[in-house]
Amino acid sequence: MLLGHWYLVQPGLPRAPILELVRWNAMVWPFELGVLLWPTGMVSVLNGNIDDHYNGLLGWFWIASSITTIILIGVTRAALKERAYSAVMAATGLLYLAILTAFGMDVVARALLS
Repeated sequence: MLLGHWYLVQPGLPRAPILELVRWNAMVWPFELGVLLWPTGMVSVLNGNIDDHYNGLLGWFWIASSITTIILIGVTRAALKERAYSAVMAATGLLYLAILTAFGMDVVARALLS
């Protein structure tokens, strides 16, 4: 978030640091997803073996957060390919949303599996 704010108040910064952050997020996401799915993970919640006390709603919320995170990372990468500075401003906002959905992905799994 601090990096995104820095890009908003200092126009003309190189895009390399924010692109690197996007790349790292895209590379780490599958591993985080795998760790949260297995061994006794979110697969058990989605199968119904672990009750979330909301008739499966939290499992669906976790799926939505997981999918939305990688979609937002992809859209952020696409926004950074544009030449205009407004694309950088959009990318910082999209990356912020991706971080929030990744946080939701992590917190819901931890709450259900603890």
